[in-house]
Amino acid sequence: MAELIAPTGRLHSSWLTARDEWQSGAHQDGAGLRLVGDDDLDSPEGFASWVERLRKQSDRSLPVGEGRVHATHWWIVDGETYLGAIDLRHYLNAFLLEGGGHIGYSIRPSARRRGLASWALGTVLLKAPALGLDRVLLTCDDGNVGSARTIESNGGVLDDVRSTETGVKRRYWITLDDTGRSHSLMAATRTVAS
Repeated sequence: MAELIAPTGRLHSSWLTARDEWQSGAHQDGAGLRLVGDDDLDSPEGFASWVERLRKQSDRSLPVGEGRVHATHWWIVDGETYLGAIDLRHYLNAFLLEGGGHIGYSIRPSARRRGLASWALGTVLLKAPALGLDRVLLTCDDGNVGSARTIESNGGVLDDVRSTETGVKRRYWITLDDTGRSHSLMAATRTVAS
């Protein structure tokens, strides 16, 4: 059964196996790979150093690097198997407002089409109000039908489609109540029930 956990060094071997399923150099949204720096993720020491940086990025008392924002990272796991990653960025900078959003997620190729991304997104949305967020921005590549469906199934309302420095992005907003539930999903449920 899938769950969200904080990044941990104990899943090093499973994470490496998942990494090898991706094309070399592929972007894994929400995984925090931009925080790797000079670490060798194949080594237990380098991996542990990266995991520690992921965990510290949520601590608002610590500075984050230039162009970065505070974010909380979770791994999507089933037991000791790494399935993917999701992060919740605590606020937006200009880059994230344009084309990155508050939440990024990715599922390893062998674990896709099982509803994991939709489940993980719904779970993280419930955590957003604790950070003072009552509205979150999510984006996906214009041609990524699966991600668009994931966002829409969690109450995402399309704001626009725009060209950004990272490509053409679909930008969705999800308005939340104080428990993290989507206003648009609640309205749709009331309409269907009527």
